[in-house]
Amino acid sequence: MFIPLHDSNALVHIRRQYVTIGLIITNFTIWALMSLGDGNDSFVNAALLGLGFIPAVANDYAQLATGLAIVPEPATYVTYAFLHGSFFHVASNMLFLWVFGDNVEDALGHLRFLLFYLTCAVAGAFAHGLVYPQSEAPLIGASAATSGVVAAYLMLHPRVKIWVLAFGRIPLRLPAYIPLAGWVVFQFYMLAVDPYGSVSWAAHIGGILAGMVLVLVLRRRAVPLFDRTIVTPAAVTIRQRTESDLATSEQPGRPARWGRQK
Repeated sequence: MFIPLHDSNALVHIRRQYVTIGLIITNFTIWALMSLGDGNDSFVNAALLGLGFIPAVANDYAQLATGLAIVPEPATYVTYAFLHGSFFHVASNMLFLWVFGDNVEDALGHLRFLLFYLTCAVAGAFAHGLVYPQSEAPLIGASAATSGVVAAYLMLHPRVKIWVLAFGRIPLRLPAYIPLAGWVVFQFYMLAVDPYGSVSWAAHIGGILAGMVLVLVLRRRAVPLFDRTIVTPAAVTIRQRTESDLATSEQPGRPARWGRQK
């Protein structure tokens, strides 16, 4: 639908988005390790089955074979969000996290943002398991967590201008609410028309709903919702008029700077 490129929303409460950067590094590192073992099907399958979220296993409709369970079952509600099937899969999720995650982390704080991210991942797995309770296919990817980040950004900074590639090729600078609200509606639409496709739209929606609720609870007290502040581009400076400027402009007989003198 669209690819986010950049926003002009500066950080206010933190110096750097350490958690966002750490999550991006972690996801790419795990993807790289999985890619190194891509020639070993048993290694990859074991990782997907042992760390991916499998609704049938989580809901006690099925059990993993002996030796395949890498972590205790409740942990897969989180571990699945750090596995990705391809470079495009991990890169697209991390691009959304890079563009929007820093300002959500700024609004919440480092530790609360980490809690927010992981909880959105859990909510996505829960929603997926609710819609497909007996599915034996592993759910993987950070899409639910990043969907929560997108929803929180939409509620915090709907008027901030962001650069996007519409339909993957047309660069546009738009208020955030236009592409992001459209993206949220698109997730619900796709769940209705393509519920059994390769993408878990239910997990996306679970992350969105969790993000909308959690941002209400976890944001700093000084951070408003639906911020209407107009963000000035970094290249623009605003010069305030001083008392001397005012005195000079009011001197009798001095011609007006702009237009005719009254």
